[in-house]
Amino acid sequence: MSDTVRRIVAKRVHEPEAIAEAAANRVRAKSPFNDKGRMMIIAADHPARGANAVGGDPLAMADRGELLERLCLALERPGVTGVLATPDVIDDLLLLGALDGKTVIGSMNRTGLAKSTFEIDDRFACYDAESIERMRFDGGKTLTRICLDDPATPSVLANTAAAVNDLAARRLIAMVEPFVSVWTDGRLQNDLSPEAVIRSITIASALGRTSAYTWLKLPVVADMERVLASSTLPAVLLGGEVKDPDAAFAAWQHALSLPTVQGLVVGRSLLYPHDGDVAKAVDTAVGLT
Repeated sequence: MSDTVRRIVAKRVHEPEAIAEAAANRVRAKSPFNDKGRMMIIAADHPARGANAVGGDPLAMADRGELLERLCLALERPGVTGVLATPDVIDDLLLLGALDGKTVIGSMNRTGLAKSTFEIDDRFACYDAESIERMRFDGGKTLTRICLDDPATPSVLANTAAAVNDLAARRLIAMVEPFVSVWTDGRLQNDLSPEAVIRSITIASALGRTSAYTWLKLPVVADMERVLASSTLPAVLLGGEVKDPDAAFAAWQHALSLPTVQGLVVGRSLLYPHDGDVAKAVDTAVGLT
């Protein structure tokens, strides 16, 4: 067990109140943007859905000590503005003092477990707006999958709308990640055609009583000019798992030139790059922005 993990465990056992104290004393970010005017967020909420795989390793993200070391390294790189994660990961980072001056986005719904029969029924069981405000964070993120053949979809949309309302009432960012999803041979898959992404955007943009604090977290797909023309809401680009880094970076760079795009929210492809060099991967992504 690494010294990092030992320190965290000792705090959790003997001083559990240290998490709330660290949140109360944390220096908040002055802006969600870096000196290039871009948001650059590292995402680490995948394990909470049981999605621990990277490449051919099904448990790559399951070693919490290694994940935290990679996260801390990424957060220290110039131009990185913050993190998106679930309470367990953010609590660890608070105990490590890794979040001073960073934007913190709390992941709100993770119950749509990867590869489950109930994956579309993604209920809110992590952060809520009240806890995000109390912890002095900057916003909340929802995964909103829209499946026209699944009767759980209306509840997904209603729960997302409620989260948007609760966050907006507190003037906190509501970062909505929408997909049109389909069941194929018992597996839920996201439709990444431009037409499907456009449809997801137009549906997600209208959720809630106001869109004043709603941002969209979107995949980079073909024909991004037409895709992003479907909304005036601020957008950030998600990374997903990257098989060809050069092609991914080029696609991100092109999409970043479009007017609604405010930056990147990327996780596995930067934390677990093919060559193992986290700092290089993060610096390359920051350079795109």
